Amino acid sequence: MTADAARRLAAALERRGLATPGHLLADAHRPLAPLLSDLSAAFGPLLAPLAGRTGADITELLDDPRGLDGLVEELESRPRRGPRAHTR
Repeated sequence: MTADAARRLAAALERRGLATPGHLLADAHRPLAPLLSDLSAAFGPLLAPLAGRTGADITELLDDPRGLDGLVEELESRPRRGPRAHTR
């Protein structure tokens, strides 16, 4: 199920143009995964109702010890898109 959550979050980041910053943040926070897992256990019940499906996906990823790794791998596997060129 975590792979589905990673796929949905990666798609949401890409839609918003935040795939690169999301990749950098997820990669930088890998060493903190155990602490983030504890925080998600404490704040997950609050985050899920407030943020809907995205909040539930974040909580699910943080609960899994390899969740951030899965998100980083999913973001790396997606093709990079550059800035959109305005043509007329």
